[in-house]
Amino acid sequence: MGRQAEHVYTDQPTIARFNGMVEHLQNGARVRLHLADGSTCDGVVAARPTVQEFYDGGGNEGSNGVVHLEQLGTSEWKRYIWFDQIERIEHLDSDAQLRA
Repeated sequence: MGRQAEHVYTDQPTIARFNGMVEHLQNGARVRLHLADGSTCDGVVAARPTVQEFYDGGGNEGSNGVVHLEQLGTSEWKRYIWFDQIERIEHLDSDAQLRA
């Protein structure tokens, strides 16, 4: 993953929200991500994500993150979702949920 992101954030509430999401995106967790566009994406967290520094198209530096999802039983399906696109995290392997 490069150092470019479509959107970066510098405000503390958004960065705190991203850090809270990391706690719910543990390696191996089965999750359904409810996205800002109204769609959902189910998968297994392939590696625990982190909040990182990126640059947007205007050269502004700020924070964002990416979660890498895979599907059980296949290595051919994978998806990368930016933190700022996640509205809610639903855990499929427990009752815990997080509204991002």
